[in-house]
Order: sequence, then C-alpha cells, then structure tokens
Amino acid sequence: MRIVVVGSGYVGLVTGACLADTGNDVWCIDINEEKVARLRRGEIPIYEPGLEAIVARNIAEGRLHFDTSPDAALVGARVCFIAVGTPPGDDGAADLRQVIGVARSVGAAMLGELVVVTKSTVPVGTAEKVRAALAVDATYPFHVCSNPEFLKEGAAIDDFMRPDRIVVGVDSDAAREAMRELYEPFVRNGNPVHFMDIASAEVTKYAANAMLATRISFINQIAEFCERVGADVNQVRVGIGSDKRIGPAFLHPGPGYGGSCFPKDVQALIRSGADAGVQFDLLEAVEAVNVRQKERVARKVLDRLGASASGATVAIWGLAFKAETDDMRESPSIPVIEALLAAGVTVQAHDPKAIETAHAVFGDRLTYVDDHYEALRDVQALLLLTEWRVYRQPDFERMRGVMRRPLIIDARNLWDGARLRPMGFEYHGIGRP
Repeated sequence: MRIVVVGSGYVGLVTGACLADTGNDVWCIDINEEKVARLRRGEIPIYEPGLEAIVARNIAEGRLHFDTSPDAALVGARVCFIAVGTPPGDDGAADLRQVIGVARSVGAAMLGELVVVTKSTVPVGTAEKVRAALAVDATYPFHVCSNPEFLKEGAAIDDFMRPDRIVVGVDSDAAREAMRELYEPFVRNGNPVHFMDIASAEVTKYAANAMLATRISFINQIAEFCERVGADVNQVRVGIGSDKRIGPAFLHPGPGYGGSCFPKDVQALIRSGADAGVQFDLLEAVEAVNVRQKERVARKVLDRLGASASGATVAIWGLAFKAETDDMRESPSIPVIEALLAAGVTVQAHDPKAIETAHAVFGDRLTYVDDHYEALRDVQALLLLTEWRVYRQPDFERMRGVMRRPLIIDARNLWDGARLRPMGFEYHGIGRP
C-alpha cells in the first residue's frame, strides 16, 4: 500500500518507518528542508532506540522516502496520515493551524480517492474541520478518520510493532477496510483494533493520557503524605498496586510528569471541557499537583543546603523528561534547575542523550559534563532526576570519594537509603522516611 505521512517529527517518523518495515511504500513529508536532507541520509533528528536502524534499512530497500511536498507522494496513495504538531495555545487549547493547513494542501494535491487520517493528538470535533478543509479544493472522493497514537518515548518502536490495542474512528466502510488492511500485520498476536465513531476515538486519546497523568499526580501526593506521617510510599504503592482493580503501572513517585503529551493533553482536555460546559475539577487538581511536585523537588535540595545554597554546586543526573529519550519538552528538570539557579546554585549536569537539547534550553548557564562521575566532583549535593540505566548501579564508593558533601536527593527512588546511609551518605527520596 502506498502511504503518505505528513509531518516527520516523533510520531510521523516512527509511524512512517514502522509502516515501511511491513512492506508498504511510505513517503514522509516535512516542510523543513534541512530535516528532509538529513533524513534522506539516514540521520535521525531525535533519539529513539531502534529507530535509526529501521529508517536506514527501509531507505536502502526503497520503501521509505522523504520529501518537502506531498504532491508527488500522493500519486497512487491510498492513505494519508496527518502527524504534525498541535502545541498548546495561551489558553491551553490545542493549536490546529498546522493540521488544517495540511488538510488544505492535501485536498488540493490529491489525485484519487484517499483516506485521510488524523494521527496528531487533536480535540474532539477536529475531524469535521479536516473534512471541511479537504473539501475546499478536493476533486476526488475522500474519507476522514481518527487514529490516535499511543507511543511511549523510549519504547515507541515496540509500541507500534506490538500494540496493546489500536483505536480507529471511522464513518465509512472504505476507511474501515483500508485501516483494517494496513494494521493487520501488527495485530497477529490477537490484540484488538477498536473501530468506533470518530468523536469517541478523538476523546479516547485525551482520556487515556489524562488518566495516566492522574495516577502520577495521585501517587506523588500520597508520597508527600507519607513523608509527613513516616510511611514509605514504596511499600504503599506495592500494597495498592497488587489490587487487580488498580494495578502497578504509573504508581511510581517522582519529580512530576513532563514530555510532549501529558502536560498539553491535560490542559487541552480541560479547555475542551470548558468549551462543552464541563468543568474538569479533577484534572485541574492533577495539573496543580504536578506543578507543585517540581517545586517540592527543588525545595528538597535547597532546604538541605540551607544557608549555603547560594554559591553551592549541585550535580544533576538526568535532564530528559524520561529515560531512553533526548526529549526536554516540559521536562521536570527545567523548573527544578531554574529554581536552583535562581537561588544562586551552580549546576553541573549529565545526561546520556539530552545534553544537546538541554543546551538549547539553558544555554551556558549550566556546566555540561560527559562523564556522570565527573559531574560529582566537589559538589555539595547530587540530584537524580531521570532513571537512566547507567545510574541504576553506580559505584557509590567512587561517588563518595569525589563529592565534597555526600548529599543525595533521589527524585526517582532509584536507590536504597538503608544501604547508602551506613556508607556515609545523607539520602533523601520521595515519600520515604
């Protein structure tokens, strides 16, 4: 099947590469000429495990192509995905200008019957706006459907190739059949393709992310309570997560959620609710708890440094919003580090993949260190923010030897304080006595 994917960012590139890897002829479109030139050379502008190899293989085998215009790509195409950004506006609402702009250009360029799929995360009602935009210049029949993505950064290839489920909103038999055929290779393990009406598919994406964000804020607030009453949140989360009605996923306390999805999707759902006359009190609280959690992490460091905070040097391990990605969008590290800098703290930072993207955020206000042990030299504290594998079993004796003050703030509860304290460390986790 010939497939066009407009937008070669995180979602579009993963979608295009994985669809090409199952034998489709895929064209990925992006208006950024420099990005397209790099992609044609097999250079990946993001870090995602396994993606570079899939892109290189499918370029070499002639199934994956990159261009700046959809015109030639649409010749003979059966399905066109819209996978451009929907950033939040000042009021939290999703900005749909790129989505609608792509729909207009596709409608003008299409040369035959086409299924147009919104892959971008969009609020309910967007499909109708896409339909109207296509209709302005389209001279061939078209079908609009919604196919939200559920990709976890750092595990996106596996999520696409072996999905828990696929959600597709359709209102025509032609769209249903095209999407069924396209996704058949990915559901041979028996996991379902859920066909539903378009509005329900659009809501499903936001509802899923809002639910996960809610769990994160919930366990972070329970962690705060545990600290106050002398309980251990690690034991609490095991106790509640063992209940089959609850389960263990997304019950790990930390510095708050970040990334390209949860923050903007919670805000967009709140805004969409307001437009529909529904006040999402719960989600407003989820967002408020998340903001406060980042402030709490910074305060943990500053409180332990006390009067010596101004002029102190603190090491940061982990800058990306999660492990196995270089994504800094809405990363908890940003407000935490800004708070430390504002208090006069000097920051020495390490991250296995996100140094370049972090430099775009902070400039030269941080000292960036290639070796995580070197980042500890002469510091008064270490703050762990991202749970990269390289941090999981470090040489604590070596760490103790280079730190001026052996103070650890473990914002991911990665280590065991009961082991570290006898070694001479002052250890503080999240929600632990």
